[in-house]
Amino acid sequence: MSTEDVVPKTFHALVESAERKFARLRDVPLHPYGGSDMENGHFFHKAFKAYMRLWKYQQKNRDKLVESGLRRWEIGEISSRIGQLYFSQYLRTSEARFLFESYIFYEAIFNRKYFEGSSRDRGVRFKELRFYARFLMVSLILNHKEMVKLLVEKFTELVEDSKANFRGTNFKEWKLVVQEIVQFTRADSAILNIKPLRYCAMFDSYPASLPYVSRFHAKRLLKFQDAVLTSYHKNEVKFAELTLDTFRMLQCLEWEPSGSFYQKHPVESRENGNMSDQSVVSGLIDINLVADMVDPTLPSNPKKAVLYRPSATQLISVIATVCEGLPPDSVMLIYLSAPGDTGTNNTSEIKSFGVSSKCAKSNDPSYNHHAQNNGQCQNHVTMNGDSSQCFENYLWLGPNKNGGSNFLYPGDIIPFTRRPTFMIIDSDNSHVFKVLHGAERGEPAALFLSPQRPSFKDPSDTDMAQNGSQFTFFLTVPLQAFCQLVGFNLSIDVLDMYNALENIISTAFSEWEKILCTSTSLDLVWAQLLSDPFLRRLILRFIFCRAVLTLFRLRESGHQYLPVCIPELPSIVSPKSEAVQSSISRLANHLEVADCFSFHE
Repeated sequence: MSTEDVVPKTFHALVESAERKFARLRDVPLHPYGGSDMENGHFFHKAFKAYMRLWKYQQKNRDKLVESGLRRWEIGEISSRIGQLYFSQYLRTSEARFLFESYIFYEAIFNRKYFEGSSRDRGVRFKELRFYARFLMVSLILNHKEMVKLLVEKFTELVEDSKANFRGTNFKEWKLVVQEIVQFTRADSAILNIKPLRYCAMFDSYPASLPYVSRFHAKRLLKFQDAVLTSYHKNEVKFAELTLDTFRMLQCLEWEPSGSFYQKHPVESRENGNMSDQSVVSGLIDINLVADMVDPTLPSNPKKAVLYRPSATQLISVIATVCEGLPPDSVMLIYLSAPGDTGTNNTSEIKSFGVSSKCAKSNDPSYNHHAQNNGQCQNHVTMNGDSSQCFENYLWLGPNKNGGSNFLYPGDIIPFTRRPTFMIIDSDNSHVFKVLHGAERGEPAALFLSPQRPSFKDPSDTDMAQNGSQFTFFLTVPLQAFCQLVGFNLSIDVLDMYNALENIISTAFSEWEKILCTSTSLDLVWAQLLSDPFLRRLILRFIFCRAVLTLFRLRESGHQYLPVCIPELPSIVSPKSEAVQSSISRLANHLEVADCFSFHE
């Protein structure tokens, strides 16, 4: 057999081997808590190894392969699979380096136009469409908004071109994907690309309170390394299997890389259609570029299972796996965003869920209500173990009201309170989870419960299908959530205003951080979480959210408009404290919206 025959045959054998190994991964969960981690890791390793061997072989033998008929889209397909493998590893491990590696491969495919000319082959066109959808997802999570904007334009044009060139093919699903990404980017554009959602030392650590944080010590300090994130709302903003709310929370629980982003190499086209870089040979994608994109001094990101519309049993299974593998002195975070029952918010429906009319109709100032009742509603579980309410109220996790598989009851969570648990419930039925307090099976749970109804100056902003959840917005982008509440359009055109407002909030958070670290009345449940930067930031943002919504006057009174934390945080950071009210007042005065709030002496 001649050398000319050996090279293409070897190449195609490598392609078939790599594709077989890739196929084994189709049923592997794209999160770190599904199946045997050792076995899944073995499959990923073998697929990586096969594709990298294939990639290097085509680099080394490019000229002979081109002579034997290798097409550019085949190179693009190999690159796309490698990018997909890296992204899958990111989802399984939350390690940023895999996300960056994925971006490098996808960007190279895009710049070198490996799929150009796909209008002549429907199969290749579908590969190109899948490539764009995957590259968009990676760019979204990396917050590369300029690239996202460019990709959306190209992707939209590609779908329109596909309809024109392949008239016998139904592209309805791809039209829906275009609609999703357009809606998603429109909603995400509410966040100015100035301050990252990820934890950034430049913005999220405060020099004035840093010594107090450094010296803070409780009887027990917990490490945060595991999180479960899921949301389901009818018509919620999503792209593929990532909803807007989980997208925001996902980024909120990661470190912002502080290293310099890698510099792109200029790309030029040769007349024969092949691509050449000024710095590397044709077809080479430098997998070591990631070294310039990841700061080795940063700790690892917490592992996260981002679950798309799981059934109740699937969610419980993942939580059980996290709980079973939780290291000693560690805490798991569970974020659930879903409606109760039908997603409507009226008093009669709240009563039907088992929340007492005394809670639903209270006219007392909300912070007094919670202070008097120690943050508990009338349907709390008593220390005698009366847990009947734990299985009468629920979150609705699916499109069909078929009972067990789509309903998550507060009582479903109780078995996992044998380990430290921090729960964030974002729902119009969130307050039914108060029943967990006192019913834990070993460790007191930390709970953030959203308002049952949102508050807005402009009623048009209440559409979750356009904006995502207000409570999650406050926990992830507090300043812009405040501006949305009062109807102020915060744009890049008012950068000086933005910086001034950020300074007010940073000063407030620094002061509250110092108060928490020096408080003698801080409950141990919160004290043991305070040393973790991600959880501490969530606590500070909750204090801000609760104060803003409590003081907001452009709505009817009632506790259903307020979030709840259990156990209670110290009264010195309550909405009526001077340390908190003064900061909200400065913020409102700077925006000239003080008339939206009721400040008390």
